[in-house]
Amino acid sequence: MSFSLKQRVLVVEDDARMLALVCQGLREVGHTPMPASDGEAGLELAMRLTFDSIVLDLGLPARDGCSVARAIKSHRTVPILMLTARDGEEDILRGFDHGADDYLTKPFSFRELLARLDGLGRAAARHTARLRVDPARQLVYRNEVPIQLTRNEYLLLAALHRHSGSPVDRHTLMEAVWQDPRVISANALEVLVNALRAKFDAPFSTKLLVTVRGVGYRLQSSADDPAEPDRRQAS
Repeated sequence: MSFSLKQRVLVVEDDARMLALVCQGLREVGHTPMPASDGEAGLELAMRLTFDSIVLDLGLPARDGCSVARAIKSHRTVPILMLTARDGEEDILRGFDHGADDYLTKPFSFRELLARLDGLGRAAARHTARLRVDPARQLVYRNEVPIQLTRNEYLLLAALHRHSGSPVDRHTLMEAVWQDPRVISANALEVLVNALRAKFDAPFSTKLLVTVRGVGYRLQSSADDPAEPDRRQAS
């Protein structure tokens, strides 16, 4: 059985009608959008919460999209899709220079927006080169060593994997696993993290799942992971 992971998307757009339409469309296909109507509000949300991707208008009042993108990228690795009514090469290059990962020129089709977000999500998932996930079988591979996980363990790891290198707050992780965290006990996330560590980290000499005090957890890059697991711990 395949478990499709939906994205938490920050949408920063000062056109109220477009903001509502984009958020509604994202919601209808299963994503969780968070609206912001200006650059300052968008930046505050991006710094305080965890998102899988950000849709960011270039021509925002007070603080434009380039300034917001630059500030976000100085602290986060989240992919940014820039929306712009300007199709000049100079404007597009300026967006990339300030941290945009892709751009979409207005007007655009919603199907293309979804395709661009999907592409950004898949690119982010490849950040940890030696860590591979197989959603169809709920398997992960570290250096091609298969690790069988339960459904919840897989959902937790996959949510961390999409934000490799960045801290992910507890609420985001709990939503990724249980959708409505109110129905679970207060220590359910810690119990699940410990179970995941026993399978995913304990057999290996390099530990990738890190606790970020006061925030949540972070999955470190596996670039320095040794080629083989520590068999003494695996046995």
